Amino acid sequence: MASASNYSSAPVSEFLLFCFPNYQSWQHWLSLPFSLLFLLALGANATLLVTIWLEESLHQPMYYLLSLIAILDMVLCLTVIPKVLAIFWFDLRAISFSACFLQMFIVNSFLPMESCTFMVMAYDRYVAICHPLRYPSIITDQFVARAAIFVVARNGLFSLPVPVLSSRLRYCAEKVIQNCICTNLSVSKLSCDDITFNRLYQFVAGWTLLGSDLVLIVLSYSFILKAVLRLRAEGAAAKALSTCGSHLILILFFSTVLLVLVITNLARRRIPPDVPILLNILHHLIPPALNPIVYGVRTKEVKQGIQKLLSRLQAVKWVRTYLGNKNW
Repeated sequence: MASASNYSSAPVSEFLLFCFPNYQSWQHWLSLPFSLLFLLALGANATLLVTIWLEESLHQPMYYLLSLIAILDMVLCLTVIPKVLAIFWFDLRAISFSACFLQMFIVNSFLPMESCTFMVMAYDRYVAICHPLRYPSIITDQFVARAAIFVVARNGLFSLPVPVLSSRLRYCAEKVIQNCICTNLSVSKLSCDDITFNRLYQFVAGWTLLGSDLVLIVLSYSFILKAVLRLRAEGAAAKALSTCGSHLILILFFSTVLLVLVITNLARRRIPPDVPILLNILHHLIPPALNPIVYGVRTKEVKQGIQKLLSRLQAVKWVRTYLGNKNW
């Protein structure tokens, strides 16, 4: 009895991530679309960031906020997907105690940071359409800097207790996480302690952060729609709404995948456990891969900036080729 008790209370130094427990044979097939989406997300967001950085016409508050979205997307991708691909390709399931809770903190804080940035962008569009004459004096570079600090501070501070509470639990012999990602619920349910408060805090904090952002986004667009319907000039309403189109599509990508993920988690008993795991991974891939493409296609200034960047790269390549073939 004593040896069994000692075994059950032995501390855990690492966890094992066990992806898709019922469909192990799918992993190699899934790794191909996952890796392609991962490369697309990194490449598209990096191109967008470089374009905004080099093109002076894009040095405006709206594009600074778009840069913040791109940075958050890249960090989320780099935090989650490389480990998933390492599991698929090399069966590297082990993840250290500290690395697991660091991943948990980034995922729990960066997703509401992105939601909060969408809320700030909705306010930007509200001021641009409802108060166009005051827009330059309200939406300034200082406003963006303060908004970025607020986004990071609010969501980082509210999300920090989630991994802290989870890391302070006692983990005994069980160390296999039935997930590809160190989510709070997947990890904490391995503990020997009561996790009621842990679950309650994540539920309240998550819905408070995401819910408040959603309410403010809906409120902003209700004022925008009201202002647009008052426009009398021909084509003015369509032009005003077109400036919000890209932002609305980005919110749609983010909220739709998140909503489906929440619904599948609530109906966990009625669906295979692999479905929420798959949707969780896709939520870290699909919006990051599509967000910069949407702005690149729908926004004239961004499209022109990318074309200039590609022209510069092509010119540099031509010069290097010419000098390489030149006989001095």
